[in-house]
Amino acid sequence: MLISPLLILVFISAAGCIWFAYQGPRWMFYILKPLTMVLICLTAILGGNGLTVYKMMIIGGLVCSLAGDIFLMLPSDRFLAGLEAFLLAHLCYITAFASDIYSLSYWPLIPLIVWGIVFYLFISPSLGKLKVPVIIYIMVILVMTWLAWERWIQMVQIETLLVLIGAVLFAISDTILAANRFKGAFKPAQALNLVTYFAAQWLIASSVGMLVL
Repeated sequence: MLISPLLILVFISAAGCIWFAYQGPRWMFYILKPLTMVLICLTAILGGNGLTVYKMMIIGGLVCSLAGDIFLMLPSDRFLAGLEAFLLAHLCYITAFASDIYSLSYWPLIPLIVWGIVFYLFISPSLGKLKVPVIIYIMVILVMTWLAWERWIQMVQIETLLVLIGAVLFAISDTILAANRFKGAFKPAQALNLVTYFAAQWLIASSVGMLVL
């Protein structure tokens, strides 16, 4: 199993981040959100044996996600910069998930494409100049989720299941974030976004390898 003290630290930091997001002080949220991602990065860094392409790309994706978090927390509107950072994170994950895949099944794309089209049509009236970047981002996250699904189909084991669940949760998290930003804020959105986001990143990081005390 995973190193329990590190898992406990991730849980405490994530729970604190969600609490302070609503209750304040706000500066605690600004500390705990990146701290949670740093701890999740350590999960990947300490996992597995050796420095494989898969491990390097997962760590790269986590670091890019950390940068994206920081951009989205800045006082000025850095949404596009955050979007670009998370785009790079997904490209890292795509590279990782595609490694060791020897063929592709196209049927998992059907529900993913349907979700992508429906969601884009839902938020597109509010996107303005962000339509093209958002279309690109949706396409990339769909490919990331597809390859995670494909990896599990070809290698049915705990690590690939973690990846699949993590990818799906990441897509859900981004859906909540975009809906909250472009279709009107709703109070539970931030908690739902953070829970799914941290869970997704932790599952993907944990897929690098199981750590034992």
